[in-house]
Formats: sequence, C-alpha cells, structure tokens
Amino acid sequence: MPAAQLRRLARDQFRRVDDVYRSCTAAMRVLPDFLIIGEAKCGTTALYDHINAHEFVLQAMEKEVHFFDLHYFRGLDWYRSQFPLLWRARRNAAQRFLTGEASPYYMFHPHAPERIKATLPGVKLIAMLRNPVERAYSHYQHEVRRQHETLSFEAAIDAEPGRLQGERERMIENPRYNSREHRWHAYATRGIYVDSLQKIMRLFDREQVLILRSEDYFAAPDATLNRVLDFLDLPRRQPSPVVRRNEGSYAAIDSRLRRRLLDFFAPHNARLHDFLGVDFGWN
Repeated sequence: MPAAQLRRLARDQFRRVDDVYRSCTAAMRVLPDFLIIGEAKCGTTALYDHINAHEFVLQAMEKEVHFFDLHYFRGLDWYRSQFPLLWRARRNAAQRFLTGEASPYYMFHPHAPERIKATLPGVKLIAMLRNPVERAYSHYQHEVRRQHETLSFEAAIDAEPGRLQGERERMIENPRYNSREHRWHAYATRGIYVDSLQKIMRLFDREQVLILRSEDYFAAPDATLNRVLDFLDLPRRQPSPVVRRNEGSYAAIDSRLRRRLLDFFAPHNARLHDFLGVDFGWN
C-alpha cells in the first residue's frame, strides 16, 4: 500500500478515535464564549487565528463548527464535543480561558440567530463587514475555485434572484432543510448586512455584539485586535502577525459591473448607516 494512502488511513482512524473520545467527554467540555458570526470572505479566518494566538484563548476543534446552521440537529452534546475540556478552561484562577468558533454563515442563516440566543444567551458575537462589492466578487471567486460555480460573475449576479427564489422560505418552513443555493450563491444578497444585523440586534443586547470593518482590520490589525480583546475582557498582549488565509488570485472586477453593484448596494449601505450610525465609506 502506498505511503500516502497509509498516512490517510492513519489520519482517518485517529479522527474516528478522537470523535469517540470527544463524544464520551462532551459533558465535561465548555461551550463557546464568543462566536464570529460572519460575514463570509470578510477576514473571519484571519481574525479567528489572531484571537487564538492569545495565551488565554483555547481553540475549538475546527474554526467553522457550523452547529447553528448546518449541524443543529446533531444535538448539544455534539456541539460541546467540539470544545476544550472544562479543566483546561479553568486551570488558571487569575484568568479564565475563553474559547470560541467562527462560522460565517451564522449571520445570514434564517434560523441561526434564534438558535444561538436559545443556547448561548450570554455569548459575545463578532461580525466583520467588508465592502459588499468586494465581498460578493471574492465570494464568487471562492465558489469558482470550489467548483460550485460555472457562470461568469455578471451572469451569476443576474441568476441570483432566480437561484434564491423560495429558498429562504423553504428553510423557514423546514428547519432541517439546508439550501446550497442560499449558502453558495447569495453573492449580492449576503452583502445586505443591515437586514441580518437588525435581526441580531433584536435578539441580543448591543453590548454583546461587536461590529468590525474588514478594511480597518487589515489596515491596522493591532488596533482592531485590541478592540476585540477589550470586548472579550481579555488582557492586551504583544500582537502576533496577521496571516491572511483563503485568498485567491484573480482579475479585477469589471468597472461597469462594479458601478452597477455600487448602485445596487447604495440604499442598503445607507440603511446600515442609519441603523448603526456608522459611515463605512463604501460608496
């Protein structure tokens, strides 16, 4: 048997044993203190890694657990199994260790906010928002790389209303229904941030939600990280380098299509400004 196949079999076996161990010890594990809820292609992976570099933060088994959107019906014990053991989080009397995860579909998923509220009413939520035109194009390129998209970007934008027609309603009617169209192909719709944030703000106290501008994070990561650490009640530390992940290399968006999308997002960005009292400068 080739060495590569042996290594793959060994990894799979280790994962199965680890899954059993985590399942058996679920009751002895903590639930997350913070969630990065979105949005996709806004730098959530870089921020999550940056937070996890802190000495008082313990990582989840994976960055994107996707419990409140895709795996909710696997149950709370399954969710607990993704996080550190209780003794690890409490091993320092002076400073409790925190843990969290980052599933960027939570913000847009129709059921996730209510599920989070019911399960983790005191959790702290972090939302990262990026210029929605750039976010849409990056999201599109991501799906092309994953072979989930074959249309051109403009054709995909034109096709989006038809692709999404009735999908949200099906998800609301049947909570077990996972819509690939809703998750993969909502390039423009996921950039209407105000609709998602209004729902979240109805459920959670304002002090529980930190909203970050992705452009600010990548321009001044240390300052933004300090905001996050203050929000999480963690002591500030010497910052670690930011590693941008999941980046692709592709041609710039067509200027005519950019203008079209800027015009599309302008009224939604204005509503976001009115709702938060923040000018994100995207117009």
